[in-house]
This record gives sequence, structure tokens and C-alpha cells, in this order.
Amino acid sequence: MGNRIVVNLEAPPQNVPTARAAQGRRRRWPRVLAILGVVILVVVVVVAVAGFVSWRYYQSTPTYTLALMIDAAQRNDVAEFEKRIDHESIAKNMAAAVSQKAAGRYGLALDSSIQQRIDGAMPALLPRLKQTIHQEVAKELKAIATTSEPQPFIRLLVAIPSLMTITTEGDAAKATANINGRTIELAMQRDAERWKVTEFKDDVVVQRVVDSVMKDLPAIRTSDALPFLKSPARNKRSRRNR
Repeated sequence: MGNRIVVNLEAPPQNVPTARAAQGRRRRWPRVLAILGVVILVVVVVVAVAGFVSWRYYQSTPTYTLALMIDAAQRNDVAEFEKRIDHESIAKNMAAAVSQKAAGRYGLALDSSIQQRIDGAMPALLPRLKQTIHQEVAKELKAIATTSEPQPFIRLLVAIPSLMTITTEGDAAKATANINGRTIELAMQRDAERWKVTEFKDDVVVQRVVDSVMKDLPAIRTSDALPFLKSPARNKRSRRNR
């Protein structure tokens, strides 16, 4: 029987382990992508929740309320602006300042009867103050924006911390700003999720109110307010008599 030579035309695969490894990697990629997608989704959700919580907190700050007020003043939105002002408290606080400055103008001439006249004029002054509060506060808040063109609300939110010094202590806050070389001060109280302005301090406005009030009070006599002004004349007369 002759020798037969058998040639195997189907050679066994040389790279079986390599092929299996590649196939394993291809199966692993969807799993890795799925895990990566879940991680990204979790990060997005966490960032969104943190952003929402931060925004809600920021909405409860005096800065946000002041931004609302300036925005309403720029748009002449009276209803929104009035929500943020306690006219009664502002009028009473300003009346006290007016009474003090009015009494100060009398100097040494101030006596109990004049003080009673000043105190008696204050209740009648309150309605007049309430009428001017909206106009004065709105005008000053507009001036804080330092531009003739209305500013977008988002820009106001960013700009207010640099335009005003705001301090908060519990449910009370104070905002101070320098406008045209003078200082105005707003006192605020927490009102639910927002704040309200309860005091408005501006020496220019107070002096203007004092000027109007003085018309209804006894005239100031210089000789009574400053008695020492009469002393030289009296001394001269006494010397002449001698």
C-alpha cells in the first residue's frame, strides 16, 4: 500500500485567544458606557438639585428683594414695588427723625411749648410722608443702578452686591449705598420668603421735609435761639451809660 500524503487545507486558527479577548472587549464597552451614562446622569441631577436649592435660598435674601424693587422701579411697576415697602413703618421712623431735626433748629430757644407744637405736628405729617415715600424711595433705587437705561434683572442680581453694602442679622437687614456724594440707608425686615423696607434714611429728604414742617411751627427768633448775640450790644450800652 503506497504512502498517502494528506494535506490539511483548513489550518486551525492561530489567534484564538486574541479573537476571544477582542470579543470580550466588545462586550464590555456597552457596559462601561452604560455605567458612565448613569454616573453623568447622577452628576447632572445633583448639580440641578444643588442649583435649585441655591437659587431658592438666594430668593430669600435681601439682595434678591432689592433687585426686585429696582427692577419694578425701572419698569414703573407700582404694584410690585408697593409689595416691598412698609409705608407705615417708614413714615413713623422718618417722622421721628424730622421731629428731632426740627427741634434741633430751635437751639436754645426750644422750650416745652415749642416741643409740644413739634410733637403735635407729627401725626398730621404722616399722611404727607406716605405720599412721598414711594416717589423718594423709587427715585433713589433707580439712581443706584447708575444708568438711564433699564437694566436686565439678571444683571441687577449680579451688580447689586457691588452697588450696595448689605448686612443681615437674623430677620433684620441693612443696605447702604452712596449716591451722588451722599449716603442713603434702607432698613429691612423679613416678610415670609421675601423682605420689606421698613426705614429709609436720607438726610436730603429729611431736611426737605423739615423745611416744609417749619412753616407750621413758631418762627425762630435769632435773639432767643442765640442769646449770646445780644450780649455785645448790651455791653456797649452799659459802657456808654457809664
